[in-house]
Amino acid sequence: MDRTERFYKIEKLLRQHTTVSFSDLQAALEVSRATLKRDLDYLRTRMNAPIEWSRAAGGYQFTAHAHPERASHELPGLWFSATEIHALLTMQHLLSHLDSGGLLTHHVAPLMSRLNALLGGADQEAAQVRRRVRIIGLAQRAVQPQHFQRVGTALVQRKRLALTYVARGTGDATEREVSPLRLVHYRDNWYLDAWCHLRRGLRNFAVDAITNAHLLDTPAKEVSDAKLDALFGPSYGIFSGKHIRWARLRFTPERARWVASEQWHPQQEGKLQSDGSYLLRIPYADHRELIMDILKHGTHCEVLGPSSLRQVVADEVKRMAEKYF
Repeated sequence: MDRTERFYKIEKLLRQHTTVSFSDLQAALEVSRATLKRDLDYLRTRMNAPIEWSRAAGGYQFTAHAHPERASHELPGLWFSATEIHALLTMQHLLSHLDSGGLLTHHVAPLMSRLNALLGGADQEAAQVRRRVRIIGLAQRAVQPQHFQRVGTALVQRKRLALTYVARGTGDATEREVSPLRLVHYRDNWYLDAWCHLRRGLRNFAVDAITNAHLLDTPAKEVSDAKLDALFGPSYGIFSGKHIRWARLRFTPERARWVASEQWHPQQEGKLQSDGSYLLRIPYADHRELIMDILKHGTHCEVLGPSSLRQVVADEVKRMAEKYF
């Protein structure tokens, strides 16, 4: 049996019996003394298993109550589900990119060791998993760390922020005073939902488009989660708006096999047609992000309505044709 199987067998024996002698473990596993010692040491030091030798009982026991920090442990699995491997590698990636010597580095080092253990058991096995499985972040933009930290500080301390914000569409910079309400991580980028005192309304800001940020002593304006969700939650994408419209899209049979399995929005409505095509209906308030996702499907996606969305997409296609052809 391989090492993972031995780990599970050791765990099973110790749970089935109050005490198990070294010789009984060795006989059950059919391994050498040196191998069993290595297995026990690895389970204790790397997998956090509360296994201890009891001289009085003459064998090994689980003693979780003697070490509360070791009361909970898990053995490595033979493999992971899609969500598990994504979560593990994402956490490992985020932790590995912490600034060396930063405030969190010392505190997360034990967690990093634990993740490495879960990923493969031995260091070389964890490295093999990271080499063979990759998490790719698309369209990720760099965020100035000092601005992100100030945004986060204002958010939890409930203080206002003075921002210099550069609009993506025009490149114009404006000075804003905002009350930060919620940070959102969306498509590998960070956004701030806030009350903008300049515009006197709720606005969404890309954190990487903040070129300057200062914490103010003024208390932040409070807005209920229900109001935030009502503005930012019901429509497609990161852009918000009060007036919700419903896009009606038809995908060709070739692309339908992909789109029918995708979730574009929690409230979407989709239906496969008799000819193999797929009709998708989704709510949106701002067309900017939606048309990008429509256009990536090219001629495989037809906008059935509303007419305003059809016109926006047609105009964009025309501009692209004039530019490149």
